[in-house]
Amino acid sequence: MRKITCFLVFIFTTISFSQNKTNLKITESKAFTDKVMSQRVVSIHSTPNGLTGVIRISKKGLLFDVFDASLERIKNGLIRIETKEKYHANLSFGNSMKIFTIFSPSRKERVVYCHEFNLVNKTYKKTKLFKADVEKRQSIFSGSNKRETGFAISPNGDYFVVSTDDIKKHSNSYTVRVYNSKTLELIYKKKFQENTEKYYSANDLSIDDNATVYALGKLFLEGRYQKKDGKANYDFIFNKISNSEIQTKKVSFDKERHISSLIISNINNKIQLIGFYSDKKAGRIKGTLMYDVDTLSMDIKALSSYKLPEMVYKDLYSTETAKSKKDKGAELSSYYVDYVITDSKENIYLLAEEFFITQVYVSNGMNGGYTQTTYHYNNILVIKLNKEGELEWGRSIFKRANSPSYNAFVKDDELHVILNSGKNLTDKGDGRVKVSKGWFESTSLFDIVFNEKGKVQYNKIQDNKGKTFYKPYYGVYDGERFITISRSSGKKQFLILE
Repeated sequence: MRKITCFLVFIFTTISFSQNKTNLKITESKAFTDKVMSQRVVSIHSTPNGLTGVIRISKKGLLFDVFDASLERIKNGLIRIETKEKYHANLSFGNSMKIFTIFSPSRKERVVYCHEFNLVNKTYKKTKLFKADVEKRQSIFSGSNKRETGFAISPNGDYFVVSTDDIKKHSNSYTVRVYNSKTLELIYKKKFQENTEKYYSANDLSIDDNATVYALGKLFLEGRYQKKDGKANYDFIFNKISNSEIQTKKVSFDKERHISSLIISNINNKIQLIGFYSDKKAGRIKGTLMYDVDTLSMDIKALSSYKLPEMVYKDLYSTETAKSKKDKGAELSSYYVDYVITDSKENIYLLAEEFFITQVYVSNGMNGGYTQTTYHYNNILVIKLNKEGELEWGRSIFKRANSPSYNAFVKDDELHVILNSGKNLTDKGDGRVKVSKGWFESTSLFDIVFNEKGKVQYNKIQDNKGKTFYKPYYGVYDGERFITISRSSGKKQFLILE
């Protein structure tokens, strides 16, 4: 038995991957203790003058903390909410953090509230935004899209929009409500995509500095199936909504090509549509595509489309398999866009994570059983496009996780992906590096860095064993530094990377 054990130790030692130490400056704040236990972080935000706000959920309500530039806690408060009032979304800009909750006083009534926290004045107020009637237990924010499609804030922070789903038994429509971010005054309310025959599914939402709303979604031709007779059964519809009018435009693409998801990129009020396409079926990915939108003429021009480069496959499969998949036009599946980031040269980094759900029935013998649901947050696809929309390079991070696990930012024109993995990354011996945790393995926090040419380095920030475990998914990058909070339910700390 000892010989076998030693052999296994030798194997695991030889396949472990050598990591560098991160070049980022690492700082940890002083620990602080909560009097009220919190369940999860829902928002972290930094103000222009260096204050940091953190809002968490507890069984008793919302926990609100303010920290100074040195991350010393200077404000702590508990905001109690109703029993049937649930957190849904958050928006932050400048000195303000906004948390949106849904109160369900009855089966047919929903009330949306805005909880507003001012980090400078350390004040709080709760405002009722609107009430909506629903059929039975229908949600006003339906859909399982990984990307938020119900809330958006303008680039200058002056306005925000709330888009609700008004689906009834015999009708289908959406309503947008635009608010002044400072006063929470309703600027206008518009209903769009009213249809008694065709089903519309929201894909993304944006609002510009003039309070004009852009909503992107699928309008199904028949029923709600993605395909019919082997072809796409939907049109992508781009909606421009203002106080005075509503304009809609179909996004033209080859019916033999399937675009499962498009997002709206609103950088400095320049509207572009970015997504992935497939030649086989909706939900798969063969390449990337980009559209330019002239918001005045509503002209939507196909700017570029590119097949995934071979390096994307090489990061996921063995060299031989990667070449075969590339040659055969193999496609990836179940990827959802998480980040669209620009650097100082207006290059665009597109990051999408493989996300899917599996369910298994677990039998308890004579006592029946239960359904076990597992969430898979796996590989990350990284694409770099220049400002003209041309593909610079594409890479993948070979990853496995069961919860939201990563964050990303660009610093000094390098892309940083921050995540937790097993202590020793696995070198597969064929050029691939697997980012995952073994059964008995401790974890480490990593900084995966892509330079301007797409060359990757796997840099370790810390080994988590015996240290504070930080959750990068809930972090925030303020242009100078990345801040995230620890997982511990007792004493908590901040990690600063700069």
